[in-house]
Amino acid sequence: MNIKQDFKKYRQFITTSKKLIVGGKSAEQNEQLVKDILKSGKNYIVMHTAKPGSPFVFIIVPASKTKARDINQAAVFCATYSKDWRDNKQDVIVHMFKTKEIYKRKAMKTGTFGVRKFKIIKVKKEEIIKFKNKIIKQ
Repeated sequence: MNIKQDFKKYRQFITTSKKLIVGGKSAEQNEQLVKDILKSGKNYIVMHTAKPGSPFVFIIVPASKTKARDINQAAVFCATYSKDWRDNKQDVIVHMFKTKEIYKRKAMKTGTFGVRKFKIIKVKKEEIIKFKNKIIKQ
């Protein structure tokens, strides 16, 4: 099984420690990605901005094997592709949680999920700019 190939239709990023990060490109992709991950039963670390309009971002390794650097890089990736960053060009608040904390109610719009518990990560404007510059150079 080629994990990178399984997620080829989503945004992808490889951390400096070689962890695969994936995120949806739209509400529809977020919906499908979250549902597929939840069906898998795997417990990954997930990110989404505090404000609506960002990818759901997953670090595709067991949560227990995720390092602080992976978490930081995934948070910057999430913030970079958010509407909050696009519209404000300021620091972005990202929520970090595990797949087991996600739930969906029937009345929720496509791409919208609830989260029971999360931690807050503040992604600095400078980190996003540095990440975007790195992507452009590749």
